[in-house]
Amino acid sequence: MSLNKNILGLIFANMHEDVIPELTRQRTMGSVLFGGRYRMIDFVLSSMTNSGVDEVGVVTKSNYQSLLDHLGSGREWDMARKIGGLHLLPPFSNVTSGMYRGRLEALYGISDFIKASAADYVIMSDCDVITGFDYDAIFEAHVKSGADITAVYARSALDLDAAAHSNVFGIDGDGRVTSVLIDPRISGECNVALNTYVISKSLLMKIISEGAAQGHYSFAKTILQDRCSEFKIIGYEHKSYFSKITSIKSYYDANMAILSTENRKALFRDDNPIYTKIRDNPPAKLAIGAKVRNSLIADGCIIEGTVENSVLFRGARVAKGSVVRNSIVMQDTVIGKNCTLDSVITDKVVKITEGKVLTGSSNYPIYIGKGAQI
Repeated sequence: MSLNKNILGLIFANMHEDVIPELTRQRTMGSVLFGGRYRMIDFVLSSMTNSGVDEVGVVTKSNYQSLLDHLGSGREWDMARKIGGLHLLPPFSNVTSGMYRGRLEALYGISDFIKASAADYVIMSDCDVITGFDYDAIFEAHVKSGADITAVYARSALDLDAAAHSNVFGIDGDGRVTSVLIDPRISGECNVALNTYVISKSLLMKIISEGAAQGHYSFAKTILQDRCSEFKIIGYEHKSYFSKITSIKSYYDANMAILSTENRKALFRDDNPIYTKIRDNPPAKLAIGAKVRNSLIADGCIIEGTVENSVLFRGARVAKGSVVRNSIVMQDTVIGKNCTLDSVITDKVVKITEGKVLTGSSNYPIYIGKGAQI
């Protein structure tokens, strides 16, 4: 894929952190770990790279040290460039904007950066959706439709909890967005917003200026919902595999889902590869007597016990006699001898000492915080 138009990509790294506070207490949404070796931001940033978007700004707010460490110069995404490339945009880029409360205020805070870009269009995305976007097709549809704003959505079934952290579009027969429900209390199959938008730079700058003058801070409420009839907002249906993170359970389910070969192939496609930071670990090591079934085992792992239906991140260790089932074991976690973990999420650098038994369920997985020792 390769976009021919000059497009600026904007990725909001801190949006939606309230849905998984356990995992975002010390990091941004974009730097939450996923799938054994990735971060959430890898999916949207890789999609931009694959589509030829060679100027990307990553909008941060707080707790972004791990994000800075992960992204570095952007070399892994081919973003280490003298012209364009990857730009990390911390808060207070505009000294009058303060700590932003919503997307519109965040855009005002980086308005000088947007204005300085030579781009004609802007693609805005968040980090709460695990998928590979085809920005070529989205942009082509935007130009062809003559839309003021193209809003990406997917048809998906929502329960009450997921809907309470989602925006839902009403779309007419011509594909135009006619209504926007923000965090509704509904359930069933809906047009779920994937928080990805295409807009011309000139219109975006006008919206930013008007929003700042009127004290507005929410793009979804002020623009998509309140001015839905004023702007021509066209929906673009994303039909590829995706997972939207709306809770710790949905995060757990999204990781467990890619244990399926079919889902994994749908997410990690040859024509839209997902890039991430390289860590020079040795290959995973399975000791004599170790048993592994239906699991993702990242490089650097050492397994002496049993692992079933689980995702193990880089450098995780499972000692002899221990059993790990239906669990997510993050980077550099050490599980001592003769332990049993079932439906557990361990954050990074957790140490579980010998003989411990931790049992959750698929509906209520146990979470163990970063650096904890049990």
